[in-house]
Amino acid sequence: MGSIVLGYDASPGAKAALDCAIQLAREHGDELVIAHGVAPPGGVGEEWRANRAALEDQARELTKDALAEAEAAGVSACLELVDERPATALVDVADQREARYIVVGTWGESPLRGAILGSTPHKLLHIADRPVVVVPASR
Repeated sequence: MGSIVLGYDASPGAKAALDCAIQLAREHGDELVIAHGVAPPGGVGEEWRANRAALEDQARELTKDALAEAEAAGVSACLELVDERPATALVDVADQREARYIVVGTWGESPLRGAILGSTPHKLLHIADRPVVVVPASR
């Protein structure tokens, strides 16, 4: 069994990406790995640990419905929390899991803004060494 890595943050784009990732996982018989970067700013001290714990709690809350939806569709799914920024986290998980695809959503951002500010889908297209599926949110 292979895997499909999904970047998920409960945004409209991520919800559209979830549907696509579930379909891909079902078609290939792959596990769906929902990945979420939980790296807080900084990197040391008690404040950093508290921020990371809060980000982990938030990630678990944001992704619980996605995990339930995947499992209701008959797709094996799990959550990976990674101490990285989103794009790097998704690439790291995809590399570790030898993922077939990385799936992410996009919504409400112009291509120019994404290129200048560095949206996660834009970054993935440049740093990933496997196919990246970018799913737009329904309008």
